[in-house]
Amino acid sequence: MEKVMNILKPKPNPQQILRDWQRRLRQECRNIERQIRDIEREEKTVQKAIKEAAKRNDIGSAKALATEIVRSRKTVNRLHENKAQLNSISMHLGESVAISRTVGHLSKSAEVMKLVNNLMKAPEMAVAMQEFSKEMTKAGVIEEIVNDAVDSALDSEDIEDEIEEEVDKVLTAIAGETAAQLPEAARKQKVKQPGQSVSAAEEEAIAEGVDDEEEMEEIRARLAKVRS
Repeated sequence: MEKVMNILKPKPNPQQILRDWQRRLRQECRNIERQIRDIEREEKTVQKAIKEAAKRNDIGSAKALATEIVRSRKTVNRLHENKAQLNSISMHLGESVAISRTVGHLSKSAEVMKLVNNLMKAPEMAVAMQEFSKEMTKAGVIEEIVNDAVDSALDSEDIEDEIEEEVDKVLTAIAGETAAQLPEAARKQKVKQPGQSVSAAEEEAIAEGVDDEEEMEEIRARLAKVRS
């Protein structure tokens, strides 16, 4: 019976398909806007923690938190780019509506294919755009995209120097005079990665501020969560 109903059920026309895609694209844009707000809200908490770390001369924690802010701002920039590309796809689909009324079917769009392909490489959009890609390929709007590569440039080594420079800028901007008064060696201290050994002075500082370290890790975890 269900198969009979599916046969009798009228298939959506091209205009209905396009409108449904545009509706879902708008929802994706709203999801991006919400994620950006969450990241920016958490950033305020991190900024406060950086100031407190700088005041107690804990430059290691301050720089680690500043690194999280840099990465979060890069994520926000990428999210804005994703949103702009989603809007572009919606605009091109809107143009396709007018064309489909004339020719009676959906036409291929090289520009939509390019935008979908770009968004499939974005970690935040990969799953959603793979689904869009399947539907658009089936509808004949784009050709099948064979691209499993997800853009992980944010974590690649080639931007570590860039991040280090940005960390110093963020640290100076947020901690202000407090950070500027720290010893030159401390301000140039690299961010300690997990597994690295610590000096006796660092061990003493950690022993004196376990609660601060735990709080810092909690803050970093929250910020990482809203970025994902």
